Amino acid sequence: MNQPKAQAQPTAPLTTAAPASGPTSTGRPARADAVRNRERIVAAAREAFAEAGPEASLNEIARRAGVGPGTLYRHFSGRPELLAAVLKERIDTLCAHAQDLLTADSAGAALAEWLRAFLDHARVNQGLGGALMLEELEATGALGTDCHQRIRDAAGALLVRAQDSGDARRDLAAADLVQLVIGVALSTAHKQASTGGDREQPERLLGLVLDATKPR
Repeated sequence: MNQPKAQAQPTAPLTTAAPASGPTSTGRPARADAVRNRERIVAAAREAFAEAGPEASLNEIARRAGVGPGTLYRHFSGRPELLAAVLKERIDTLCAHAQDLLTADSAGAALAEWLRAFLDHARVNQGLGGALMLEELEATGALGTDCHQRIRDAAGALLVRAQDSGDARRDLAAADLVQLVIGVALSTAHKQASTGGDREQPERLLGLVLDATKPR
């Protein structure tokens, strides 16, 4: 004898669970922590690269930043990307400094101040691998923008203002001025690295460059 079939129970409608409240579910603290961790890593890398060059230990950078190696690699795929972040930060600072100097009272003094800052930047950049490494990072898109052009634009804005005020000669081009400072950085950085060199020489050579910018 056939047993009567059991009646199918009605299926409960699907519902979407309400998200749990609180900061953990929103993920905001995690994002804030990630930003802080990245900033600490870049700051630690800036110091380590300045001390030990581009081959500085990534484990040491992570230790200085107070994070584990895994956290470092979650933010940066490797040494080139971390180095690019440090260089980009330095270039951002240099260009922002140029922008601030555009409102200085003396256009000539502003140009001289920025060229000194650029010389410091260029000398450190040589310690981080020099022009070839910078070009390689730019070619791979690691730096995001043409850093050489950003620097020339910053120098050009200050130079034009100095020319308009009569503090700089009219026949001087920004690209030439940048190249002169890079030449000072290259020659003095290599000499000091090999022999200790004359620590006052970069400033003396920059003084000659600044004298050359003045109107005849």
